[in-house]
Amino acid sequence: MTLPDRIEAVRGFNRFYTRRIGVLNEGLLGSDFSLAECRVLWELAHLQGGAGITGTALGRLLDLDVGYLSRLLRSLKERGLVEAKRSEADGRQSLLQLTPSGRSALAPLEQCSQAQVGELLDRLSDAQQAELLQAFQRVRGLLDEPGDKPAKNSFLLRPHRPGDMGWVVSRHAALYAREYQWDIGFEAMVARIAAEFIERFDARREACWIAERDGISIGSVCLVQARDEVAGQPIEGVAQLRLLIVEPAARGLGLGERLVAECSQFARDVGYRSIRLWTNSKLTVAKRIYSKAGYRFVASEAHHSFGHDLVGETWVLDLTDHA
Repeated sequence: MTLPDRIEAVRGFNRFYTRRIGVLNEGLLGSDFSLAECRVLWELAHLQGGAGITGTALGRLLDLDVGYLSRLLRSLKERGLVEAKRSEADGRQSLLQLTPSGRSALAPLEQCSQAQVGELLDRLSDAQQAELLQAFQRVRGLLDEPGDKPAKNSFLLRPHRPGDMGWVVSRHAALYAREYQWDIGFEAMVARIAAEFIERFDARREACWIAERDGISIGSVCLVQARDEVAGQPIEGVAQLRLLIVEPAARGLGLGERLVAECSQFARDVGYRSIRLWTNSKLTVAKRIYSKAGYRFVASEAHHSFGHDLVGETWVLDLTDHA
């Protein structure tokens, strides 16, 4: 696809989405307010601490022209929805706040917006809703300015539940195909690992963590009982770290380090003496995480897998050295 084709695709989506949510209507959500006026009311209603904000700061927040914002604020003040109060910290500044009438005017808009989005989601299955939210998150991750990145640890970890392992397989397959051009054989291998995890799962000795942000899965890792690759028998005192993945939009949050640390702590708590893992030499970011966590590279082996000549690596963390 050429650049002009890509530009037109983005513009086409913009036209589709603005039409779908009614942005082009004369009044947003059937109200007398324009989209810009609704955004001003919403931002003022959701200021942290409710202390108010200067017009200059509000303009930067909304990326609005100073003259246009000034006209919007004048109209909202005349309708008794917004007021400006002298700052106690700096008497030279005026801080904008919603009046009680402004909050009353915003409340039905919030309810209508929630109902509108709820109606859109009701048309989709749970799986489709999750796919849509994942797509939104991916778009935000790609288009965010560097200063807009979420803070570190802006995620939660939870145990796996039904449906999660399907997501783990799907995201491994899609991301490794896109980033390393690995073929469908990799998806098959991950699917086998996931199936074995479910079939053999022992909550006393094994665990899986799913990372979420805003209700969307953004990463995972599993810790399992290590087994002999030929006989399939458990190796006493040895755990294995598997299926570590972090969504591109969530990278840079410290999530990979946190997932690996959870594995280490759980392994110590249940009495494992060491953790081993298998990776590939190309996965440099993952290897930096393992090295930082105390893992040591112990062996490598060339292999042809997933459509490529690769070098597999074994890494080990000795838990007795980190008691």
